[in-house]
Amino acid sequence: MSPTLTATYLGANGWLLEFERLRVLVDPWFTGPLSFGPIDWLLKGELASPQPVPEALDLLLLSQGLPDHCHPPSLALLPPELPVVASPTAARKAQRLGFRQITALAAGRSHSHGPLTITATAGAAVPQIENGWLLDHPAGNLYLEPHGFLSAALPSRRLSAVITPVLDVGLPLAGAFVRGRTALPQLLERFQPAAVLASTTGGDVSFSGLLASALQVQGSPEEAAALVAARAGGCRFIDPQPGTPYRLES
Repeated sequence: MSPTLTATYLGANGWLLEFERLRVLVDPWFTGPLSFGPIDWLLKGELASPQPVPEALDLLLLSQGLPDHCHPPSLALLPPELPVVASPTAARKAQRLGFRQITALAAGRSHSHGPLTITATAGAAVPQIENGWLLDHPAGNLYLEPHGFLSAALPSRRLSAVITPVLDVGLPLAGAFVRGRTALPQLLERFQPAAVLASTTGGDVSFSGLLASALQVQGSPEEAAALVAARAGGCRFIDPQPGTPYRLES
């Protein structure tokens, strides 16, 4: 029987990736509000209800140091002995939260955790350059970047899956800080994935505040599905339901 790769969306930026028996948690938000400092009136996120914490985890992967990726109340629910691989800014936050096994990876650096090889890629500038990830395992390989930023330094290769936003989200004058709609054609060309999974903007989440009312969104999952379907090679588009595991082909 061939090895299995499974992805379960947890809402917002969160994922549970299962490479055979290796369980990797990415950027979780399980409980409590989401705010960017003491200015809730600008932007505040709320979950409809607390989310369950996956059990028997082997690794925590943190893409960014911002609270929507490195959420202190959620990370406090995890055991401090859980190994962490993180962007440099997220690694510093994980250390302050009491995690004991932390590997900070800047773009271009790699780390092996058992049979899984993790390569950090240059992601969004928010404002410092944060991380995307290339994950390679005998069960399959995938690329994940939560803001739709694709480094020009990454060579073309075939992947089992790409996890990416499929919408552009921005603010007047400031422009798009999530560029999924813009990046999707480039991702399809660069990686020829067997599957594309929509991320970042899903889940039972609501936002309030001055900035929430000014957000501008372009694109839709339906538009992304049509773009993927128009390409040769049988790529599958998945607009995931939180909590549903999706098996990906290697």
